[in-house]
Amino acid sequence: MEVAGTVDQRIDKYLSDVRGLATRSQVGRLARLGLVLVDGRPVKPSFRLRGGERLSVTMPDPEPSTVEAEPIPLDILYEDGDILVVDKPAGMVVHPAAGARSGTLVNALLAHCRDLSGIGGVMRPGIVHRLDKGTSGLLVVAKHDAAHARLSRDLAERKIRRTYTAVVWGVPREEEGRVETLIGRSRSDRKRMAVLRSEGRRAVTHYRVVEEYGFASRLAVNLETGRTHQIRVHLAHAGHPVFGDPTYGGRRRKYGGYPDAVMRRARECLELIDRQALHAARLGFTHPIKEVSMEFTAPLPDDMSSLVSAMKEIEQRRKT
Repeated sequence: MEVAGTVDQRIDKYLSDVRGLATRSQVGRLARLGLVLVDGRPVKPSFRLRGGERLSVTMPDPEPSTVEAEPIPLDILYEDGDILVVDKPAGMVVHPAAGARSGTLVNALLAHCRDLSGIGGVMRPGIVHRLDKGTSGLLVVAKHDAAHARLSRDLAERKIRRTYTAVVWGVPREEEGRVETLIGRSRSDRKRMAVLRSEGRRAVTHYRVVEEYGFASRLAVNLETGRTHQIRVHLAHAGHPVFGDPTYGGRRRKYGGYPDAVMRRARECLELIDRQALHAARLGFTHPIKEVSMEFTAPLPDDMSSLVSAMKEIEQRRKT
């Protein structure tokens, strides 16, 4: 390909934003492998184009996957030749990793369609974005590289709309709020994320109170950014950890100000759910190939539905 006109732009940004080849980070990996050439010479991702150069990009053959296909049932809300939209159950890991080589969403997807995009890598074919193991709800999966590149770019540019339902301890003072911090690996426990004063990545979460249950509340949460464990970390930081969250204080929260009888019922509610009460309820995006707006919703799974019902009952009894 030839660079038309005059530009003053990094080659990784040009190939991702202008040419739509892949995401910027993916182009950067190709360049570091010596697969991006300018006028016949390999260049770094930071190489600046001036205009008129001839570019050559070699896409490597996908590595053979070591992940085995497994006939695991999937709740598929939509499917065509380009994408799938899946309602992931709580307890399912999205892609294989140490300690979880089978039973993952990727294992199930490989059995279902076998031709997933390779951009995500050998262990993450087709995966555009993730949900934690204990979080249920909606995910979009790419079947081929062009769909994956477009969806990944839209995700990076915050064009994919994601709304979560979260049941949290306590009731926020403001009906609507915004949490903005830096998030990074905890310095005391590398398996956890934490709010940091420096060196973390910017993270922004918006929330709205939907319903109050006295000692708890149900929130609608929207992500402006997508950091690891972002919602769970931000809500805990705001003093309202996600109910049942075993990592960020949702199972040991001691919330005062209510009669002992109510708090006993609150502890009983913890027995209704063995994970964080967090569900990816709504997903909106532009179809990567058809370029039409799409939006999907997924109802609360049984455990969260039972939890909400129990909390409503407790609050009604408290008011009478």
